[in-house]
Amino acid sequence: MLVLKIIIWFFLFIIVYSYLGYGILLYILVGLKRMMTKKKSLPTGEFEPEVTLFVTAYNEKDFVDEKIRNSFSMDYPKEKVRHVWITDGSDDGTPEMLRKYEGVEVYHQPQRAGKVAAMNRGMQFVKTPIAIFSDGNTMLGKESIRRIVNLFRDPGVGCVSGEKRLFRKDSAAATEGIYWKYESTLKKWDAELYSVVGAAGELFALRTGLFSPVEPDTLLDDFIISLRIAAQGYTVQYDPEAYAIENPSASVKEELKRKIRISAGGIQSIVRLKQLLNPFRFGLLSFQYISHRVLRWTLAPLGLLIMLVCSSIVVSNDGLFNIRSIYAWLFWGQIVFYAAALFGWILEERKIKIKILFVPYYFFIMNLAVYLGFVRYIRKLQTVNWERAKRG
Repeated sequence: MLVLKIIIWFFLFIIVYSYLGYGILLYILVGLKRMMTKKKSLPTGEFEPEVTLFVTAYNEKDFVDEKIRNSFSMDYPKEKVRHVWITDGSDDGTPEMLRKYEGVEVYHQPQRAGKVAAMNRGMQFVKTPIAIFSDGNTMLGKESIRRIVNLFRDPGVGCVSGEKRLFRKDSAAATEGIYWKYESTLKKWDAELYSVVGAAGELFALRTGLFSPVEPDTLLDDFIISLRIAAQGYTVQYDPEAYAIENPSASVKEELKRKIRISAGGIQSIVRLKQLLNPFRFGLLSFQYISHRVLRWTLAPLGLLIMLVCSSIVVSNDGLFNIRSIYAWLFWGQIVFYAAALFGWILEERKIKIKILFVPYYFFIMNLAVYLGFVRYIRKLQTVNWERAKRG
């Protein structure tokens, strides 16, 4: 029983640290850094290099007009923004719609090989020092380009991540929004401590010269690209006011589809970025990477299952209703949590919105997605041609 109890406490620590403890520790470390070091002052004066707004799109005709209007409305000199769209495989009229707009460069081929292949092919057409990546169905904040570019004043910055924002419409969307708000806070502190660990695919930018083609079967291109730049000694910075906004998933079920894809890509990324697990070589970057990403894709979800099994064995020996046993409290706490997640699922199916029950349900879905994503990765079932999740 002693071994089981040690296992319980080990995984409880991992779970709490992954989702809450790291955020608390990060807050403390950032606070200490603010007290001990002076804020780095960036060069002043005009800084408006040419940029390319780079979009890979597959069958996005429903968003083309709105996206182009949004892209042309950016608060940045229009003559310094190139608009490059790669529409490989699109057969719904997307390329034809785009060609109606003056100033939009459209590069199309009929074969669909996935977003990564389109990105690798399309980067040859980027001639500006900074490339800004955005999705065809997301709208950017008016100052997003200017705010992103401003961070590149620091020559040590190799990549900049924007923020993903969501239109909130119901309890499920609000829960997804709460998660992204928390993630946004962690990214802000990560950047202030040293570097963000992974850019947001909806909006991120890099120094064009640092781009290297990624493997065609890569599932999380934004994550791999940004961390490979960080591994070269550059930092990935973040500005929450440079944002891309989109509708949330239509339901938690649709969000599960998306998170399964991300989880499969997360496992793939850990394998391909295994060098970053070495803190003796990468120091603070490894600490942030393991704490913020690796644990959430590996030990934390595994620990949820192991804790439940181990605590059930321990309490069956100590007594299920022994109120003096902390293990009984831990066991029943887990049962109540999963029961709440079950009720959240039932209410989701019946379209009943009780916000508080979506929190355990959403948390359960996030971790279930890791298991399902792992299976997809091992069995090589996740293709680069992702099925798009339905949006609200």
